[in-house]
Amino acid sequence: MKQRKLLSQRHPILYFLAVWARRIKRQVTWRIDNKTYASRRVSEKLPFRIKKHQSVLMKKLGDSNVEWQVNKVTNLRIASRQIDGIIIKPGETFSFCKLVGLPTKKKGYLLGMELSFGQARAGIGGGICQIANLVHWLVIHSPLTVTERYHHSFDPFPDDGRVLPFGSGATVFYNYRDYQFTNNTPHIFQVNLWFSEKCLEGELRIDHELDYAYRVVEKDHAFVKVQDQFFRKNEIWREKLLKFEGGKVVDTELVTKNFARVAYVPDRYEV
Repeated sequence: MKQRKLLSQRHPILYFLAVWARRIKRQVTWRIDNKTYASRRVSEKLPFRIKKHQSVLMKKLGDSNVEWQVNKVTNLRIASRQIDGIIIKPGETFSFCKLVGLPTKKKGYLLGMELSFGQARAGIGGGICQIANLVHWLVIHSPLTVTERYHHSFDPFPDDGRVLPFGSGATVFYNYRDYQFTNNTPHIFQVNLWFSEKCLEGELRIDHELDYAYRVVEKDHAFVKVQDQFFRKNEIWREKLLKFEGGKVVDTELVTKNFARVAYVPDRYEV
């Protein structure tokens, strides 16, 4: 089934006007929403680690431009500086877009891959969603509350060394597609980011050790063919475990359901 073009795709000026209007709306929202946004970054790490994860920097993404991948690493290094060491106190909200700001050439950002209108294309600052993906994975292993999250409505490339469940990330586009979470606990949290030779590394830390932990699992994953179009579906669940009772599961929660269009032909699928 051929995808019908949106009006903004047929008339690019309408797209830019829509983006401009949404960005203005977000700027106003930031001023009047009565939220306290996390802004303090410190080099000293909080004493207890909740979760650590690493994300490979150079990935095979179909036949996409290799230069976009190289440039993405530069973009990630620039954006990560605005997040590394961020402290989230009780009552504060973490906003990815508010911390990182608008990616521009002046700040050193390069052309990287963006996913838009069902296809990959080049954009200044492309690829920094990888940070949002990593941070979201850390956050859903904690008692922090995700308050704003978006994910792509399509799956553009076949898996190549995928570690995390499909649809467990977060996409951002300055500034109206933000990734936000709020600290509704009495504890202080901290996000730390750094780079190894091949990976973007990250961890979530806390000021007091918790007596419970979280495990995130994928269920009911499958590819489905509907008429001549392929889709991918799954469910992501979170289990709360008591550390000192042999990992006893005391709560189970549905994090998200995914049903996304696939831009390739999967090896196996249901009809």
